This record gives sequence, C-alpha cells and structure tokens, in this order.
Amino acid sequence: MPNIRSLSEPLAQKAIKELNEVPERIDEDITALRTWIMKQPHLRTRMDDQFLVAFLRGCKYSLEKAKQKIDLFYSIRSNFKEIMSNYDPMIEKNLQIIRMGIALPLPNTIAPDSPRLFLFRPGVYEAHEFDIIDIMRISIMINDIIMVDDDQMIVAGQMGIIDLSNATMAHFLQYTPTLAKKMTVMSQDAMPFRLKGVHYINTPAGFEMVYNMFKNFLNEKNRSRLHVHGSNLEALYQHIPQKLLPIEYGGEAGNLKDLTVQWEKKFMDYRDFFLDEAKYGTDEKKRPGHPKTEETIFGLDGTFRKLNVD
Repeated sequence: MPNIRSLSEPLAQKAIKELNEVPERIDEDITALRTWIMKQPHLRTRMDDQFLVAFLRGCKYSLEKAKQKIDLFYSIRSNFKEIMSNYDPMIEKNLQIIRMGIALPLPNTIAPDSPRLFLFRPGVYEAHEFDIIDIMRISIMINDIIMVDDDQMIVAGQMGIIDLSNATMAHFLQYTPTLAKKMTVMSQDAMPFRLKGVHYINTPAGFEMVYNMFKNFLNEKNRSRLHVHGSNLEALYQHIPQKLLPIEYGGEAGNLKDLTVQWEKKFMDYRDFFLDEAKYGTDEKKRPGHPKTEETIFGLDGTFRKLNVD
C-alpha cells in the first residue's frame, strides 16, 4: 500500500472522476514515477509517496506529464537562485514577512470538494523595505507545505483572492517582465496545482500595468479564470461566499492575526523540510542531451524588448 493520506470521500470521488485516479493502481503509478527518477543522472528529488502522488494527481495520472513537471520543478529551483537562496523560515527577513500574513491559505472551502482559497495581500508590506523576490519566496514556501500537507489543494485546486488595498505604484514597479515570466512559469507549469480562479479586489490605479503583464504569460485556460472586481465586493461574493473570508472581510474564517500565527507555527514545524530542500535540484552537467538554462526554461532571451503590456 502506498504511504499516503486517505482522502475524504468527496475528494476521493473527485480524484477518480477528474484526475483519473485508480485507487488500486496508485502504488504502481508511484513506483513507475520513482523508478524513472532513479534513472535520471541529473535529477535529485524527494522520493516519498506523498510528494510523488501530488505530481501524479496534478498531471491527471499522465506519467509522461508528471515526469516533465517534476523535472521542470527542480530545474527551475536550480536556475532561480534569487528565490531558492535563504530558504529558511528562521532568517529574520523571512520571519518578518511570515508575521505580516501577506499570503494566507484560508481554512474553509465552498464545498467539501471545492478549491482551497488563498488570500494574498501585497499592500501589507512596505515596498521600500522588502523586495518582491522575498515576498514571493514565502509564497512558494507555503506552496511547498501545501503540496505535501493539503489534499484539498492538490485534488480540488486553488482559488486566489488578491486584495490590493494599500498597494502603490512602488509595489507594482517591483514586478519586472522577467520576474513576471519566471513566476508564471513556476506557478503555471512547474507546480502540481490546478488554478481554478484568481479574484482581484480593491484594485488601485496602476494595477492594469502588472495585470496585463502577467496575463500575457498565462495560457488561455488560466487567462479565462482571472476576475477583476475593483471595489465591488458583491461581485466577489457571487464566486466566493463572504462567510468563507476572515473576520476583517466580514466573514467567519477567523481573524487575520490568528491565521498568521497558525501559519508561522506551520513554517516552524516544516523548518527541517525547508533546510532539506538544499539537497534537491538538477545537475545540468549530468543531464542527457542539452542542459537547461535560465534562457531555455523561461524563454528570456530577447523576449522583453518587444513586450507590450498595454
């Protein structure tokens, strides 16, 4: 039997219907993926069942897609040094960001088999004190926890709520086209999550510049799942009931302070996991065929001289 958590009945049925999961074959599928990994001279990855089944579920049990995604997952981490350095929640800057509660998964979902809700509040930090790279690092660390800890996210997908209250032009100017492309490839192509929607609220002037830049890099399916509500929160509630939001938003999902404290504890519980991450990645000198570089992964060579974000 595979060493993975049992799914709740609603998620188990969703995995069968939407992800092509065959419960009796999970062990065989995990073994096939692990066997392939062990034959790759350039690849150093986590090998536990829970980690590998996340990629199988994220790829609807296409073994070939799971191979490509796990290879890209680690290729990016080896080539995106800005994010993967300082991967320790106890580093003072990381701890400060964690304690601001900029990125918070929410505890409740619309239905037992609905996507995990994720609240992101970039206006909480001061743009002159923190770089967007440092903010993104914490978001990716949260995703790493969720990948092995949250069956809701893996099976049902994620739905983001991006509250741009207090976000300024200084925040938006931190998003260069190069960084936007890297973040899009990392989240859209390398993570075993299915994006079910992104809802922007309290959008200020200047938002369109960054919005259009990111939208350019998304595939058509994900572009269709972007929703801009401005200050019209009633429009948001048509997609996400207000009661699922934190108390500060008029909801019933606890207050932001308590949610932030809970996630700080989870970061600390996972500290060894994050420190362990330094062991994994790709050694491009050992990759059969051509090595992957920042240019080949992200398509950065000459891309942005002609980029139009209007």
